[in-house]
Amino acid sequence: MNFIFRQTQLYKFLNYCNGINLEKSVLDCGAGGDCPPLALFLDYGYKTYGIEISDSQIEMAETFSKEHNVELNISKGDIRKLPFGDESISYIYSYNTIFHMKKEDIAKAVDEIKRVLKPGGICFINFLSINDCDYGQGEKVGEGEFLQCEGDGKVIHTYYDIEEAEAHFKDMKILFKENRILERLYEGEKIKQGYIDYIVQK
Repeated sequence: MNFIFRQTQLYKFLNYCNGINLEKSVLDCGAGGDCPPLALFLDYGYKTYGIEISDSQIEMAETFSKEHNVELNISKGDIRKLPFGDESISYIYSYNTIFHMKKEDIAKAVDEIKRVLKPGGICFINFLSINDCDYGQGEKVGEGEFLQCEGDGKVIHTYYDIEEAEAHFKDMKILFKENRILERLYEGEKIKQGYIDYIVQK
């Protein structure tokens, strides 16, 4: 597929996946939207699976699949309870998704990802950092957790300090970590976005 995906960090993850000798199966936790990056992995011969909780996001992904004649195997589900067997998927990622939950639910989701991941498999997860310009905005609902306006409603955004998320990966090998701070124009205003990216191996 001659298509450039805007989720640029997943190209880095794909390169890591291509360097590991496991069955080429990949799961996207938060797989919906009008530009589902699972299609990138499909292009490289991966068997793709996706979980998405939003009906509207699934509909957009289905429209993309029809327009490009691809089957991505995206279904409705909750990443806190993945419908896959233990150690059944080689590569798993959650990009710009997992931080839309409270920290206790993020912990459940990470544990599910680790359960489903094959031995030697790798996963990519990114978190919002306290360096983000929206940190502290909106209604505080927990430590580092805020309800913030997004689209037509309010969505939880959870922020981590730079070392905090590593507690999730004490039983894994950290292959890559990046503290990303982006400055860009959004609707005519300069904003700062902060993320912490992890690629870890089971």
